[in-house]
Parts: sequence; structure tokens; C-alpha cells
Amino acid sequence: MAGLFDALQAEIAAIAPVRRIGRITEIGRGTLAVSGLAGCAGLGDRVGIGRGYGEVIRLTREGATILPDNPPEGIRIGDPVDLVGPATIAPDDSWIGRIVDPYGLPLDGRPLFRGPVSRPLRAAAPAAAQRRHLGGRLRTGTAAFDTLLPLVRGQRIGLFAGSGVGKSSLLAKFARGVEADVVVIALIGERGRELRDFTEKVLGPQGMARSVVVAATSDQSPLARRRCAWAAMSVAEHFRDQGRHVLFLADSITRFAEAHREVALASGEGGDLRGYPPSVAHMIMSLAERAGPGPQEAGDITAVLSVLVAGSDMEEPVADILRGVLDGHVVMDRRIAERGRFPAIDLLRSVSRSLPDAANAEENALIGEARRLLGAYDRAEMMIQAGLYSKGSDPVVDRAIRVWPALDGFLAEDSPEGTAASFRRLAACLAL
Repeated sequence: MAGLFDALQAEIAAIAPVRRIGRITEIGRGTLAVSGLAGCAGLGDRVGIGRGYGEVIRLTREGATILPDNPPEGIRIGDPVDLVGPATIAPDDSWIGRIVDPYGLPLDGRPLFRGPVSRPLRAAAPAAAQRRHLGGRLRTGTAAFDTLLPLVRGQRIGLFAGSGVGKSSLLAKFARGVEADVVVIALIGERGRELRDFTEKVLGPQGMARSVVVAATSDQSPLARRRCAWAAMSVAEHFRDQGRHVLFLADSITRFAEAHREVALASGEGGDLRGYPPSVAHMIMSLAERAGPGPQEAGDITAVLSVLVAGSDMEEPVADILRGVLDGHVVMDRRIAERGRFPAIDLLRSVSRSLPDAANAEENALIGEARRLLGAYDRAEMMIQAGLYSKGSDPVVDRAIRVWPALDGFLAEDSPEGTAASFRRLAACLAL
């Protein structure tokens, strides 16, 4: 009962008795000029426009420039604009198992209470000198990540993949299998029809039971899509500050960057970084830095951030920016997916920076041997497939050919029995 009253008090406290009102003075191409708010509005504040909302993206002495959430059809000169205030979200423990939008409103048709404390969307990362080291290795439920690409508590990894190669399925496996107290999933710019499929079929009841899904579909405004990543991270920080271990999954950072590009261009910033504004680098890095090990009294946020890479181009701006601030990257290859092996991980192009500390000497030796043999097979694959390689020419390649089917199959295995069992299976593959 006390929790119910706390929720009601939070709802009542969010009601502002007095609000500032401005007036629309100009309607441009996608933006609105508003007078009367220049002395009280802040950059990034939300405003109400008729039945919709918008955001302050530019301020001058004459007034504010507003980017509306919805198309401006029907808006007229002189219409009132209601200053709502800074963009915040108020997560609550009751959100676990729920689907919410970037504004903290329910998407699953059931009532949802706001939490007692509003959190800023763009919070600062924990102080660098006060953060803990990376923690211990986590069970993931996937053989490749339990052995060759270990994931440790507080680690941040990138999942680099093109469309349609099994990225969402791998994220759902993490949501179901990775050791964590709470899972927070940001679905940024997803197709609307896929939301229920992902939550009900791909994620399933097992995954939803400990998850909060924050979703903004592809038809929503760039403001909502950009806010989705920030809102989901704020939800993760809510649980982290309670001392819990949070798994944060974002799909995808590319769509977050694209949404920011639309907002930045509307505010007058140029697209100088291969079509992206210069501020996109700071946006991506500041979001990534909010994840990771927490300060001494808090929990940790282990993050898996997906990036859409066209044609496996790891040098495109978003991939290049994100790769530099992560603790590892996993590359998924369309050619591997096309031959039917899932997850379609290209192990030789993937790195976990938790190694060698995340494994003991014997395990590191197995990991090194597996990589050496897979590399030898990769270098000779064209000759092998063309029938030009002669057995006995190279003992390492001979062994790689012998163990390659078992190793390739191992990368597709689940790991229900844990890390030790997966390493035993890996050792058996290498002993063939």
C-alpha cells in the first residue's frame, strides 16, 4: 500500500500548477519559431504544441526554435506553446516486465506508475577515478561467449552487423541467458510490427520476466528515437544505483546516431563527418561511458551495443567512433549467416578486451590455439575449396582442416551447463 501511495504522490508532484506560455511566430520547414520563452526555456526542454510535443533545439534573444514530434500540419501563427520543462524520466521497480516508450508511458496497454524520483535523460557518467575494475566472467548461455569471447561484469561490447544476419536473435539470447539482475533493452527505430514479435516470440516470457523494454519505432520523430537510448540508459542507472547488476542492450546505436543527425541538422549544425554532424561523436561516446562498472556503492551496467554496418564496413563513422570507446567488438558476417551458422560471428575479426584476465592460463591456451587454427584455415580456405591444397604441405593447415567442422559447429552451440562445460567441449574439438 505504501508503494501505491508513493506512486500517486509522484504523479501529483509531476503536475505543474503554473506553466509558461509562448506563441508561434514562424512556421518553417519542420521547425517552429516561438516568442515569449527566450528568458525561461533551456536547450533541450520539452514543450507542448496543441496535442503534441516538441523540443527546444535553438535559443536566441528573439525566441526559441522548436522541433515538433509530429508533422506541423494544422499549426497556425499565434498558437500557444506550453513550456513543460527539462526532459526527464522517472523509472520504477514496477517497470520490470513492461514495455514503455521513451517518455515513460506504457506501450502494452496496462497502467504504469512513474517512480518517485525523476532522472535526467543525459546524466553524467560516474566519476572515472571512483569506478571499480571490470568484474568476473559472466555466463551467457552461448558457447562462443562463454569461452572465446568472454563477457565480464561491467564490460561494454559492440555488436557490428548488417541487417538480417541474426543480430536481434543474439541480443535476445543475451537477454535470456546472461547473468544479470535486470535487463534493460532499447529498441531504437525498430519496425513497428516487430515489437510484439521480439518481446513475445524472440525474447519470450523468460526474457521479459526480468526486462524493461524501451521502444521507439521507425515512424516516430527523430526526437523520440534519440530519446529512446537516453531513456533506456536512465532506466538502467536507476537499477544500478540500487546496487543491482544491469544488462543493457541497445539495438541500434546507428539509428540513435541517425536520429541525432536529423535533430542536429534542423538546429543548424552542418554534416561534416561523412554526412554526420561533429557532435555525433560526443553523443555516442557519452552514452557509452554511462555504462560500465559503477562507483563503489552502486552496481554495474554491462552493455551490448549493436551497430548496423553496411557491407561490413567497420570504418564508417558510427562504427569507428563506438569501437574506440568499447571493451571489445563482435563482428557478424553475412557470408556465415548465408551458409546457415548462427550466431554468424566472425571470430577472427572479433575481440574481447577482457582477455587474458577473464581466463586462466589453461583456458587462454585453448583460446589461442582455436584462433590459430581458425586463422590458418581462413588463409588457406580459397585453395582448399578450389582443390588446390595438397595434404601434407603445411602441418598447421592439415590440423586446421581436420578440426574446422567441429570448431565451426562449436561457435553455434548454446551453453546451458556453463563456462567450464563449454571449455571442455572446446578442448574436445581441438583434440580431434
